[in-house]
Amino acid sequence: MTSTITQDEAAPTRDEDLPADWAEQVRALAAERDAVILAHNYELPAIQDVADHVGDSLALSRIAARVPNAEIVFCGVHFMAETAKILSPGKRVLIPDARAGCSLADTITADQLRAWKAEHPGAVVVAYVNTSAAVKAESDVCCTSSNAADVVRSVPADRQILFLPDRHLGEHVRRVTGRDLWIWQGQCHVHEGIGGDVLRGAIAADPGADVLVHPECSCATAALSMAAAGEIPADRVRIVSTGGMLDEARRTGATKVLVATEVGMLHQLRKANPQVQFEAVSRGAVCPYMKMITPARLLDALRFGRDEVHVDPDVAERARGAVERMIALGSSPTVSR
Repeated sequence: MTSTITQDEAAPTRDEDLPADWAEQVRALAAERDAVILAHNYELPAIQDVADHVGDSLALSRIAARVPNAEIVFCGVHFMAETAKILSPGKRVLIPDARAGCSLADTITADQLRAWKAEHPGAVVVAYVNTSAAVKAESDVCCTSSNAADVVRSVPADRQILFLPDRHLGEHVRRVTGRDLWIWQGQCHVHEGIGGDVLRGAIAADPGADVLVHPECSCATAALSMAAAGEIPADRVRIVSTGGMLDEARRTGATKVLVATEVGMLHQLRKANPQVQFEAVSRGAVCPYMKMITPARLLDALRFGRDEVHVDPDVAERARGAVERMIALGSSPTVSR
């Protein structure tokens, strides 16, 4: 095992038993523990509102690397908490529910990556941050949806690139960079479910709305095809990361925006621009793993120090380089092995 979680034996607090002042208790306990609470954009609104920092994977990785607190409580899925531990090995990292995995991260293992690398000797491995620590340890550089294209552009043009694990993000990066990538055929089950037919139906119901599409969505190609065919004006369609969606939300002049990603993102978009009506392309786009982080679980994490994330030190050391290259991209013009 390269990553484990130490679980407290106390029975978890039930959501129905949550005290009315739970948010105040969370903040008080975090202060006592010298803990910072990080939350991904897909978390429940109540979790986002009580967190110290909310953002996408890249933003939260950068914060995890620099916060001075002794503890990091990561309200997200397991690979995110692992990444925080990789970047801050001397800190205690907690995830409020050890069961919060990731269907995308599960589509590739370190053994599978080693075999793939053996088929393409000398290739640069670009791993989406939605991967396990063991997979990151076998990679050259990580990326998120917000900087994947920049990471790929940083690889010397004469080098082959293995891009993993999300096939839709890989195809998007191939389109915008023009690079010839070998792409692993993994996918997020939530974003895979937002297909072209779902997007077409949403646009037909609201033909005047702008459209924001996460590049992990299987409808990303359909969105571009519709724009190219004139079914929707090209300037009303954006394929962007969750962080990019927030940027678009702040500057949009539209009255309604359709959003193709996990529904938790709507909370931050609505806060960023309350004058705009943001609606999900698919109301069923709910990640069950993200929603495992409930207020009761967060409160227990701070009460009992549950559940602590551990990453094998050797694995963490090898993975750290790939994650730090992702964070530092911009100061270093190229990535190579």
